[in-house]
Amino acid sequence: MEKPKHHLFVCASFRVKGDPKGVCHKKSGGFLQYLEDEISGRGLDAQVSATGCLKQCDHGPVMVVYPQGVWYGGLDGEEALDAVLDSLEEGGVCEKYLLA
Repeated sequence: MEKPKHHLFVCASFRVKGDPKGVCHKKSGGFLQYLEDEISGRGLDAQVSATGCLKQCDHGPVMVVYPQGVWYGGLDGEEALDAVLDSLEEGGVCEKYLLA
């Protein structure tokens, strides 16, 4: 298996003791499936993984894109996800949702 060009890590809000915290898991219903469908439909060389809490609860839902190491927050709908995926296709960064 070849490594994908992009790996998207999506916060699922779970912490060590297993208790969901923060807002990512509450606001990201259907998030993973939408990303998977869009990546496939766009022909992007990318993989999606759910993670434990990324500890950016004030900015959730949160996603990190590697290998670029770019953190995105406030991804509260398809429009936001599309903007991030558009930037991946173009080889850039989506400034609107970028976490500093």
